[in-house]
Amino acid sequence: MESIVKYFNGLSDHQIQQLSQLKSLYEEWNEKINVISRKDMDDFYLHHVLHSLTLTSFIKFASGTTILDLGCGGGFPSIPLAIFYPDVHFTLIDGTGKKIKVVQAVSDTLELKNITAIHTRAESHKGQYHFVISRAVATLHELLNWSFDKWKKEQINALPNGLIAYKGGDINLEIKDIKKGNYIEKWDIFDKFPEPYFTEKYLIYVQKK
Repeated sequence: MESIVKYFNGLSDHQIQQLSQLKSLYEEWNEKINVISRKDMDDFYLHHVLHSLTLTSFIKFASGTTILDLGCGGGFPSIPLAIFYPDVHFTLIDGTGKKIKVVQAVSDTLELKNITAIHTRAESHKGQYHFVISRAVATLHELLNWSFDKWKKEQINALPNGLIAYKGGDINLEIKDIKKGNYIEKWDIFDKFPEPYFTEKYLIYVQKK
């Protein structure tokens, strides 16, 4: 939790309590279902929780915002974000049922009322949201193909509705592949969270023109 407290000093006691429970919950579930590598568990709060929360320094979601997490895995980035944004609703989908089972169990334990977990594939899911987010799932091109019919027309945030993808490494080719006809911003996580782990880690925002 040290890395969380270092960058977020405005959290409520309740939020701190919820975030503090995450590691033990995932350690318990990891013994039944492998959702996080053992190597990553050693740096759980930096690699998963803080990484998820970095988005909050680039955009402040308005109350009532709806977000779809494509390929949510064990619940990142949405579970930490749902703790940070109790007035934002997150729908988490994944094609692997056991991962959704973990997401639902963790959400229930933390009493997160702003999370809906659904076992389904992106191509099959029907619904519209202000933003689609995704972490380490697919290429930007694939994510956009899955997202185009899932954005609401209604705008309630300063940033127009769109896709936000957590990415790492050299992603210039991915960006070039989807640049035509779309507006793109590349946010460098290391600029605001100068931890070695965040070197060459980015948030890519894509707005359909």
